[in-house]
Amino acid sequence: MPKDLLFEIGLEEVPARFLRAAMEQLEDRLVKWLEASRIGHGEVTAYATPRRLAVWVKDVADKQEDVSEEVKGPSRKIALDENGQWSKAALGFARSQGVDPESFTFKELGGVEYIYVTKSSVGVDTQSILSEGLHGILTAMTFPKNMRWGAHEFKFVRPIKWIVALLGSETITLEVAGVQAGNVTRGHRFLGSDAVIPEASAYRDILREQHVIVDVNERQEMIVSQIQALAKEKGWNIAIKDDLLEEVLFLVETPTVLYGTFDSSFLHIPQDVLITSMREHQRYFPVLDDKGQLLPYFVTVRNGDSRSLDVIAKGNEKVLRARLSDAKFFYEEDQKLQIKDALSKLESIVFHEELGTIGDKVRRIRRISDQLAVKLGIAADAADSVSRAADICKFDLVTQMVYEFPELQGVMGEDYARKAGEKEEVAKAVFEHYQPRFAGDAVPSTQVGSIISIADKIDTITGCFSIGIIPTGSQDPYALRRQAQGIVQIILEHKLPITLSDVFGIALDVHENIRALKRSAGEIRKDLQEFFGLRVKKLLSENQRYDVVDAVISAGFDSVVSVVNRGQALMHAVESAEDFKTTVESLNRVSNLAAKAGKAAVNRELFTESAEGELYEAWQAIRSDYEAALDAADGERALSLLSGLKAPITGFFDSVMVMAEDESVRANRLALLSGIDGDLKRYADFSKLVW
Repeated sequence: MPKDLLFEIGLEEVPARFLRAAMEQLEDRLVKWLEASRIGHGEVTAYATPRRLAVWVKDVADKQEDVSEEVKGPSRKIALDENGQWSKAALGFARSQGVDPESFTFKELGGVEYIYVTKSSVGVDTQSILSEGLHGILTAMTFPKNMRWGAHEFKFVRPIKWIVALLGSETITLEVAGVQAGNVTRGHRFLGSDAVIPEASAYRDILREQHVIVDVNERQEMIVSQIQALAKEKGWNIAIKDDLLEEVLFLVETPTVLYGTFDSSFLHIPQDVLITSMREHQRYFPVLDDKGQLLPYFVTVRNGDSRSLDVIAKGNEKVLRARLSDAKFFYEEDQKLQIKDALSKLESIVFHEELGTIGDKVRRIRRISDQLAVKLGIAADAADSVSRAADICKFDLVTQMVYEFPELQGVMGEDYARKAGEKEEVAKAVFEHYQPRFAGDAVPSTQVGSIISIADKIDTITGCFSIGIIPTGSQDPYALRRQAQGIVQIILEHKLPITLSDVFGIALDVHENIRALKRSAGEIRKDLQEFFGLRVKKLLSENQRYDVVDAVISAGFDSVVSVVNRGQALMHAVESAEDFKTTVESLNRVSNLAAKAGKAAVNRELFTESAEGELYEAWQAIRSDYEAALDAADGERALSLLSGLKAPITGFFDSVMVMAEDESVRANRLALLSGIDGDLKRYADFSKLVW
């Protein structure tokens, strides 16, 4: 009869950031072991709190499934010697399968006879193998950081304090690091006590009695619903940030939401500073009004019940007051620092031992930014702002506030630059040049911020590539992929009239003029091209079919705006135009024969069929408009012009023998197709489309 399985590992408090992955890993390992062991089961649920990891499996079969499988061996020709006796190959196969050769049978497969053996295995009781299985699962778990304790050699994320292993109501024999498995769990550290679990199915209810909400989803629903109820009661907007909610979720076993206040005099500090201080140091949720302005309140989650919440609130208020006082001190002291003095301090901060200091990096950013501004042809006053913003974009790295909260880099720089009298576009660019900072983040909204952002990112990427730091596999310690993706997004978002080759060339030129490169500029450029190609492909793949992406990428991606627009237009045509397949077939016929062309130019005097001239005239008629559409990155217009060649192409192939006996005529016809194909290839490689 099926029984429920419970496996709980009791621990000292585990860091919140480790728990979800550990919970999912435990579940995954147990499910895979059950399947590999041929043990049937029902629903599987994983649990985690700061002091435990657990998995509950419903309806675990009481024994393994019996198995019978047929194994193929050598062919009859190899299995029997010239005397009709079993050969060494056959006897070796028998030994490897643990059977007697007399149990062999012959079966034909593909016209050849092979020996087969049928192996049967009778399933054993689940209870008899659970001990070894659970032990192996627990000891195989991995974590970002491990600990050893006592005299044990065994390592785990935190010391193991208790283990519960039950199949139904029966305890599974298991010992790890001196801890024997049993049926006793531990409740909330202060509100609960040790409790016997009579059977696996009672696990959640028993822990609930001991003030532990073991189900992660249930705890999250409790936290969110309590916060929402408080917000409705007070008329507040409580900002629930996902990463903070995730952390708080794994800091508590019984969540109770409460709120406190802080002195409104702190509100003159930028609210990003206050919110960061509350979130990062205290794990508090900030309270905002309807306009998004911070109010002098905070919301936190207690690991316990609702008793004495006023006392808890006062304690939290006292701690927060000290934190905000520190932030106020840092903020006021930072404003005494002159920007020019801050910039001089950057000379002593190493960016990378082979790429110099932050001061060196700022000078490279300035040179790259100035050249980008020239390339983009921006106005003189905007170019001046670009130069100034590039010069001061990193000055806030030496402020006390950014030292305390690195995530405020740029945020504080914008505020301090504005207070120091810098132009608005310069101050804003100090913040924006870090954007986009993560997936889904906004790109810089201003022209100045966009240029500085591209310059900063391409300087980092080029510098790292020049010294051999190129992301491989999952390794990307300098976040070069994210920065390259950011450059692509900025160019696309603002439709900047600049190519990736322009960006690479400017960055390489600046690096070559400032320092000796360890690798040749050609090698670096090639690596940059491949690296950014993958980023563009990733961008296109977000909403386009893989074959459409491959087709337009093959035609080049130097112009990000062009390749994206070509991809969108081609995707729309593939999905919407009913006769587009026949259009592509016509274009592909051109490409297939164009591959056989030499280097001869088209000579109209060699045309012998009217269809040749008609195709040539149709092609020439669209070329200037087609060029203009490509230059304007108008993918839809360019594709429409190419599609207009379908009829003359069809007429050409219906009435013209391309591979004519006359060599000059044949070469001329191939040259015509080759010229058209060259224009097609500037849009896409249509042969890559899949129907």
